[in-house]
Amino acid sequence: MSDVEISRKESLTRHEAARRLSALADALGAGGHVEVELGASTVKLHVPDHVRCEVEVEVDGDEVELEVEFKWSTASAEPEPAATPREHARGGKAAARSHS
Repeated sequence: MSDVEISRKESLTRHEAARRLSALADALGAGGHVEVELGASTVKLHVPDHVRCEVEVEVDGDEVELEVEFKWSTASAEPEPAATPREHARGGKAAARSHS
């Protein structure tokens, strides 16, 4: 169970989604602090130099879900070595990767 979880779901145009991801990428690249807008609220996060990243694509009938997740510890620790990309199956569905 999480200590705190804040989430918001909304519909965006593809352009709005790209603009939001770009702003997040710019903030991550610029330094150790990121502000995430969640409607009328803003969450400020400290992001360390090393994070774990998971990208997942799930296709279920006519719906596609793309998740990009970053995780890090708030405790001081040595950075984990970078993981190598892998494909895995979950629930009988294979995860596919496309390199364009």
